[in-house]
Amino acid sequence: MTQPSITASDCDVLRGAFVKSVIEKNIPEDRWRDEAALLIRDYTDSDDVDPYLLEWIIRTGTI
Repeated sequence: MTQPSITASDCDVLRGAFVKSVIEKNIPEDRWRDEAALLIRDYTDSDDVDPYLLEWIIRTGTI
């Protein structure tokens, strides 16, 4: 199955939603990967998660 096309703007939206979710839900760092993967799946309506996008979203230092 091919992965849906995600624009740079989509990436920014996902990153912003992830940061907001982590802060509002007080999600511990060891659960960030699962939270980001869920956001990507919901946003793309696909079970496929690009590992590079996932790593970019959860990288530390910006939360």
